[in-house]
Formats: sequence, structure tokens, C-alpha cells
Amino acid sequence: MTPVPPARVPGRPGSLQAQLIRVVLLTSLVSLLVALGAMILYDLRTYHRAWLADMSAQAELIGQTLAPALAFDDAKVARDNLALLRSRPQVRSAAVYDEQGVLFAGYPADAAGYPAAAPAVGVRVEQRELVVVTPVTGSGDTLGTVVLRADYALYDHIVTYIGIALAVLAVSMGVAWGISRRLARVVTRPLLEMATTAREVVERRDYSRRARKTSDDEVGMLADSFNDMMAEIERRARENEAALREIAREVNDRRQAQHEVMRLNERLEARVQDRTAQLEASNRELAAATEAAERANRAKSDFISSMSHELRTPLNAILGFGQLLATEGISLPAEKRAAFTQHILKAGHHLLSLINEVLDLARIESANLMLSPEPVEMAALLRECHTMLEPAAAQRGLHMLMPFEATLTVVADRTRLKQVMLNLLSNAIKYNRDEGAVVVECAAFSPDTARIVVRDTGPGLQPDQVASLFQPFNRLGQEAGAVEGTGIGLVVTKRLVELMGGRIGVHSTPGVGSEFWIELPRSQYAPAAAETDRMPLTPHGPLALPHMPLLLYIEDNPANLRLVEEIVAFRGDLRMLSAPDAQLGIELARAHLPQVILMDIHLPGLSGTDARALLAADPVTRHIPVIAVTADAMPRARAQGLEAGFFRYVTKPIHVGKLNEAIDAALRTVESDTTPR
Repeated sequence: MTPVPPARVPGRPGSLQAQLIRVVLLTSLVSLLVALGAMILYDLRTYHRAWLADMSAQAELIGQTLAPALAFDDAKVARDNLALLRSRPQVRSAAVYDEQGVLFAGYPADAAGYPAAAPAVGVRVEQRELVVVTPVTGSGDTLGTVVLRADYALYDHIVTYIGIALAVLAVSMGVAWGISRRLARVVTRPLLEMATTAREVVERRDYSRRARKTSDDEVGMLADSFNDMMAEIERRARENEAALREIAREVNDRRQAQHEVMRLNERLEARVQDRTAQLEASNRELAAATEAAERANRAKSDFISSMSHELRTPLNAILGFGQLLATEGISLPAEKRAAFTQHILKAGHHLLSLINEVLDLARIESANLMLSPEPVEMAALLRECHTMLEPAAAQRGLHMLMPFEATLTVVADRTRLKQVMLNLLSNAIKYNRDEGAVVVECAAFSPDTARIVVRDTGPGLQPDQVASLFQPFNRLGQEAGAVEGTGIGLVVTKRLVELMGGRIGVHSTPGVGSEFWIELPRSQYAPAAAETDRMPLTPHGPLALPHMPLLLYIEDNPANLRLVEEIVAFRGDLRMLSAPDAQLGIELARAHLPQVILMDIHLPGLSGTDARALLAADPVTRHIPVIAVTADAMPRARAQGLEAGFFRYVTKPIHVGKLNEAIDAALRTVESDTTPR
């Protein structure tokens, strides 16, 4: 720094006081101008770069966001994405141009004055606005252009800083003039130090530097003013740094938002691909045909499984009683041999009827099925159907309302008509809602025609479902064995009704329910009364003693029940109790607590699997081993039965030795797991 010349007489031109005043004023002015100028330039430059980076990043983000919309020519998505700029009030407007430079979308949507063609790419300032033009690319290709216009507040900042600088200069120069008039040699050094500090601030841009205060006079006030100015400059610098950090954070948030937008774009592309695939009519038709073929194959497999069960049931009685008759070392009375023979003959006739029924399915297709029309009283037929299906309906809380007092008589094959009614009622129960209702109505439709209606309160059917109801092997998802009969399906039901001279139809309302109706010829003659029999529910075996273990057999087939009775009687070490359905069997198990339970799987109403689950859930009966005795001999059914918790899985026809082995194993388990009472 240039040394200051010796002071002269105060008040004279060229005196030290005058020179000091001039030097102080000039130095202060120059220092303040340089410092303020540097601060203003630095702050304005920082603001310009930050605002330019912010708007450029915003424009690039908009371009990446709108790339899929330009690629798929979706102006609505582009306008929706541009509408997100309402969270940035600094952005006055934004426009997107396609690859040909034609306006594609704008923000705000009702704004006017967008350029007719896309401007050149770059950044420029126009009439106090910052204009950012950036290209939109996708997959390496240019898809369009984004034009972003935002407030360019640099001029406002310049005016503000000029006002602050003028105010600071005016105050500082006034203070310097007042103080310099009383300056003496003692104040020269502080002034020089202040000037030196100002120059260092300018050179190093270290706004934390402060002038040393040596007195409380005007020189000290000047130092305070200088330090206050530096504090304000430092505060502004820190604010600018904080603003830069905030901008960096916003950029990071925008990048995350960009990743989210990209993820949404991927989902959008997936949806577009799905819609494109849906528009391919040939593929849809092929998929529908494939699905129909798969449904037909599944229906055929279910049909075969059902017939396997139906055929094995009489075979069980035939082979079981045959084993007893062929067993050496067993002396049978003549009347018992005759009874066994009658059971074998009865099961054989039943097996023959089933085989004939299977053959009837083929004859239905060729219209060669032989029917036996006769007068059928609907009230009696409905009572039989009600007895068979009431347990299944009660399990779901369904109310079955049937006209048992109806006097209507129709002309039909009684067996086939019963199959038709069972199928319709089973579907009404299966596809109903809990606590709903199944209503059957019988009335004269005309002098020669009667109409029987089966109405349910289920979810109803869509028109396309109604159209596929009567397709071959379509059983509406009904599992084999869930309802007594062969499960011939609605298509066979329809053809049976038509072969009996009637018609069948359906009306369904989604959300309300479905209504199946059949029309048959009326008859004026009364039908013959049907015979019924009941099975006793008492312990069996002439040698049964109270101390012997108790066996409970739950079976709805009388021949199978009689076979097991004879097997138990030949053992001579068991008492036996039987039940024709699962519900009664559960009640007997809870009341008598047998040591072992034999359970048929396909029972009317509640299935054997569900009954076993109820027994296992009851603390009173959970310890009782349950042996499955069923005609369903498929490997998958066996695995499912053991997985469901059955102790053993014995298939029909029953092998006497295997059944006795399973019973003995169950008894040993009970003896080892329980303590004597």
C-alpha cells in the first residue's frame, strides 16, 4: 500500500486533514464500490447460474416425462403432465412441439400466443423472461421440442442491489465525511487498516473478515458500519449457498420423481401392449378355442372320475361279499350265504344299470336313447329330491321352498326326470349365496303342458355365461360326487328334456339370481307309489359286548353298510354303530365316542372330508382315528385324503384283510395314546 504523506495544517487545501478526508473518502468509496460490485456480481452470477440450471433441469424433466406421450401421440397425457407445473408459479408458460415443429400441447391450456413453430434449441432472455428450449428424445430419436418460459428476476435483483449499494454508499460516505473532519494522526492507522480489510475482502472474497474497532468515535462507527455491511454480505452469501443446496435437493427429488414417472411409463407401455394384444382378433379366437378345449378336457376328466366312483361302489359290494364267500375256514349258514348272494346280485344289477346309463350318454348323441314315459307325480318326485339335497342346502343356510302339495302330473321317464331335477337343484344350491333360497314352482302352462321352474338367489349369470351353459361337458364347475347321480351336465339335461318331448330354458339377472324352467306334457293319470326303506341305527354283531371297542361306520349305501357289518361280525371283537349321512354320524360320534370311525367320502349333504374336519375341531372327538372308505381310488384323491388328516385311506371294492389291518392299527393307536378310564 502507498504510504500516506505527513499531515498538513487542518483546513487548508492539501493539508493532511484534507488529504485524509480525500483519501478516506476516495478509499472508502473505491473499496465499497469494489466490494459491493463484487458481491453484486457474484450474487447475480450465482442466481443466474442456479436459475438457469433449475429451468434447464425442469425443461429436461418435462421432456423425459412427455417422451411417451409424443411417441404415442397422446396429447391428453401431455397436457396432464404439463399441468403439474402449476406447483412452480415462476413458470409462466410451457409448450411442447412435435417432431415437425407443430404445437402439441401447452400450459396453461387456455393461454394464447404460443409460437407457431418450435424455436431453436438453446437458452436466452427475452423481455424479462428466461426462455429454455430443449429437445425431447426417446430411444435415440428426437421426438419433439419443449419450450419453457419463466420469470427472469435478475433485473429486479440488480435494482435491489443498486438500491442497497447506493444506500450503503450514501451512509458510509456521510459517516466518513463527518468523521474525517475530526481525524487526526491517531485515526489514520484505523482507516488504513479498514482500507486494507476492504481490499482483502475483494481479493479473497472472504466475507467473514471484519475491521478492527479501536475507538468509539467516528472511526469506530465507520468500522461498525463497514462490519455491518460485511455481515449483510456474508448473510446474503450464506443464503445463496443455502439456496444452492436447496436447488440441489430439489434436483435430486426431481430425479427420483423422474424414476417414478419412468416406472409409470413402463406400466403404461405394458397396458398399451395388453390393449394391442386384445385388438388381435385371431389371437383372441385361438385363445378362446384353446380354453374351450381345455375346459372340455377337464370336464371329461371330471366325468370319468365321477363314473369311476359310481362304478366302484357296487363293485365294492360284489367283491367284498365274494371274498367272504370264498374265504376258507369260515362256516356260513345257508341263510347268510343266500343273503350275501342277494347283495352280490343286487350290486351287479346296479352296476349293470350304471353301465347302461353310461351307454345312454352315447345314445343321447345319436338320438337312440330308449325312454319309458309314464305318469310322474311332481310332488312325490320333489320330496325325494328335497330329502337328498336338504343337508347340502342346510349347510349353507339355504331355504328350499317346494310345492309338496302340488297335484301336477307329467308324462316323462321318471329316472331321467329325477336326474334333470337333481341337476338343476344341485346347481341352484351350489351357485347360490349363503342364507339364500331355492324356490321350485309347478304350474300348468297350457291345457297340455306343465312348467317346472327352479329359481335361486345367486349372483346370476352374464349373457356370455348363459350362452355357454348347454355346451357339452360344461358342469358349471361342479365337482364329481358332490351331488348324487352321474353328473351328466346341463347339455345332457337339455337333451333328456327334449327327448321326453319338453323344452328347457334359462333367465338370469346378474346380482339377482337365475331361473331354469322346463316344460313337459301333462298327464291325467296318477303314478304308482314308490317304495322306501330305512336302515337301523343300532350296534351290530350278535356277539357284541359292552366292553368291546365301538366302531362307527358312516355310509349311505346299504350294500356297503351290510358288507362292513358282516366283516365286523366275523371279527367278533368289535361293536358297530352306523349312520347314513355325515351329520348324524357326527352326532353319534359325540354321543358314543367310538374307538374308530369308518367314513365314506362322497356322502349326501356334508362330505366325509368336511365331517372329518368337524370331528377334528371338536375337543371331544379329535382323538378318534378316522379311516376313509371310498370308491375314489385316484392317486390324487388318496394323497388329498391323507393330507386332510384321515388315519388310513381304504378304497372300494374293500379288501377285507386291508380293512381289518387298518382297524387294528387305529385301535393300537387309541390304546397307546389314551389312558384307561
